[in-house]
Amino acid sequence: MAKKTTTSGWGLYPIIDAFVRRAHYRRDLGTDDETSVLPQGSCRSYGDACLHERVVSTLPLKHLLAFDPKQGLLRAEAGVTIEDLIRFAVPRGFFPPVTPGTKFPTLGGCIAADVHGKNHHADGSIAAFVEELEMVLADGSQVHCSRHRLPDLFWATLGGMGLTGFVYAATLRLKKISSAYIQQRSIKTANFAETCRIFAETQQQCTYSVAWIDSLKKGRQLGRGLILLGEHAPADQLKKKELFPLHAGSRLDVPFFFPDFALNTWSMRAFNTLYYHRQWSHSSTATIHYNPYFYPLDMIHRWNRIYGRKGFLQYQIVVPFADGEEIMADVLGRIVHRGIPSLLTVLKTLGPANEGLLSFPIAGHTLALDIPFRNTDIISFLRELNKSIVDAKGRVYLAKDAILEKEDFAAMYPKLEEFKRVKRLYDPEHRFRSRQSDRLGIT
Repeated sequence: MAKKTTTSGWGLYPIIDAFVRRAHYRRDLGTDDETSVLPQGSCRSYGDACLHERVVSTLPLKHLLAFDPKQGLLRAEAGVTIEDLIRFAVPRGFFPPVTPGTKFPTLGGCIAADVHGKNHHADGSIAAFVEELEMVLADGSQVHCSRHRLPDLFWATLGGMGLTGFVYAATLRLKKISSAYIQQRSIKTANFAETCRIFAETQQQCTYSVAWIDSLKKGRQLGRGLILLGEHAPADQLKKKELFPLHAGSRLDVPFFFPDFALNTWSMRAFNTLYYHRQWSHSSTATIHYNPYFYPLDMIHRWNRIYGRKGFLQYQIVVPFADGEEIMADVLGRIVHRGIPSLLTVLKTLGPANEGLLSFPIAGHTLALDIPFRNTDIISFLRELNKSIVDAKGRVYLAKDAILEKEDFAAMYPKLEEFKRVKRLYDPEHRFRSRQSDRLGIT
């Protein structure tokens, strides 16, 4: 039975009332007599991609169904989270092959967003490791799809934001590891040009890479930051009694919403300065646990409350390498000039695109910012930036979008019409839809 509840994405904007029905078994996955519905996981996307007036929560579908340790193949239900995968895999010498910056999204949500991580330049998105999907379609039929069976449905679902049907379960190929530790090299950069140069020099040498950017520095220091390179640490190079320790739970909590004035240009400038100067040398190395390397923000429970009750917009873009450095420097400069305080500004490089019809990654630089939502002026500013991204043949990440306009969306995603064709084939009445899909003209 559906229960009405107030819900939002992780950005806390927008907030809507929705009827939520929980799926405990495969037979619970269906549209029934509802005019439309949306599969929903843990709501870790940021905008309105996970929002609709009627949703079916897959969170109760948390079973690990089968595991082949020789091939590293795990079959799991859609409600299993990245954290669930880690707690199962790490003691057995495996790790999720691709992980976003938080371990709380569900497997179904990761598939819907075709998530990428710090290793996209080396390994691709999660789509590269999904062997098969088990789905329930709009008409109630149950199908299996893969690269060789119903490939159109497979590639529409990976990155399709839950609009093609329910994912009941997926078979995922895990990564073999020798320990639960990461060998990290941290490099301090003076400006954006140096950040991009070091990225280019190190991409072929490392599996994981990410850069924190000081988003409030201007002039010659525009784009200064810290680059974090990483590799899974070999067991024979560790002096550890335990090779595969699991992470502990969050020790810190944000029990209340911060006042709107807490995050401002002055407080963020102070934070950024302290964070940048925490490393005095140009380069340093350390062996650290996987948790602080991949999931630093997860150590603070409910950290999104720092942005206040109005929430925040996470804005992530990618632009091709050809003019990527120039375009990103321009975008960053306009953000700095605007004085937008971003608690977390992250730069990465992405490898080639896959066959996903609405998958975000293309070869280029990607920049992500957390922007406090204070008034609607920020929406018009970001929409102006989107015009520049369209001109640069880049795109906005749908899993983090709340403000993209349909014309810009269509220009950013050239396979949109093919996605719509596949959706009409498997969901002709648009039984699966979201606030985002309606806003962007998909449904």
